[in-house]
Formats: sequence, structure tokens, C-alpha cells
Amino acid sequence: MKPSVVVDTNVLVVANERSPQASEQCVRACKDEIMKLQRDNRIAIDDHGLILEEYGRNVSRSGQPGLGDYFFKWVNDNQGNAHFCEVVPVTPLANSTPEFSEFPSDPDLEKFDPSDRKFVAVALSGGANRPILNAVDSDWAGFREALGRNGVFVRELCASSTPGKGRPPRQRRSRPSD
Repeated sequence: MKPSVVVDTNVLVVANERSPQASEQCVRACKDEIMKLQRDNRIAIDDHGLILEEYGRNVSRSGQPGLGDYFFKWVNDNQGNAHFCEVVPVTPLANSTPEFSEFPSDPDLEKFDPSDRKFVAVALSGGANRPILNAVDSDWAGFREALGRNGVFVRELCASSTPGKGRPPRQRRSRPSD
């Protein structure tokens, strides 16, 4: 079975050329990685549909016009095919915040972006150490040491676009119709 990876939404947004902080080199790296992922890896997603839901808020379900849109449609269409996708169980905690039992209980991760915790939960679910792919979300770099200490490996596709701690402002765009 092909190895599984977790893909942060920002990789799809960059591949769609919708991230102003991403260099041309970064866009190319994301596009190349998406094509390689489909061939060489399985995509790990959660069994509650949270990752797909986030993808759907940021890229088009129709699979067009960008490569990130295409990738989302491909993952959505193949989520039941174990050759392409690994659907892993995550355990949301009872409260209404985006917390998961799989997320490390580490004081150094208390300020980690709640919206990215689902990616960490999927990466660690079942004792696995699936890598997380990131393009331009600087929070991952800011918590690299604490995440690594807890078995989370983040592969930076665009290291020069994620220099500091704290997330750059997100650019909102109208979502294409499905």
C-alpha cells in the first residue's frame, strides 16, 4: 500500500494561484507535489469529513479552474477508494471547539491554530506518523519543535514563504459555484 500524507488546505489554494504571499517557485512546487501525490501516495483524511469540508470552503468542488480545485474533486471522488485515500478515525472532544483526543497534550501547543488541529489529529491517528504538507501557513513553522517532539512531521513545500510565527492574513475570494 502506498504511504499516506495529510495535505493542508493552503497547498490547494497555492496550487490555484490564489495566495499572494506564494512565490512562483512555491506555486510550481505545490502543483508538482499535487501531481506526485496522486501517483505515489494516498491522501489521509478524517472520518468526520472535516478536511473535505475545509477544502470545500476554499476551493471549488467542480474541479475547475485550478489544479487545487481538481485535486479536491479527485480526493472527494476517491475518498472510498483505499488505493488513493486513507480515511482515518479521529475523536472530536465533546465540547464545541475543534479539539481532538489525538491532538498532543503539550503546553507548547496550546496556542496552535484550532482550525489546523484536525490535520495533526489525522497525522497521528492510530499511532501513525503521516507527514503533513504545508505551503504558506507560517503557524506550522512556528510550532515545528513542539510538533516534532510529539511525532508530527511537517514537510514545507515553500519554506521561503513561511518565515515567521503567526499566520499571514488570509485572502478571501468568492467561492466558485459548484
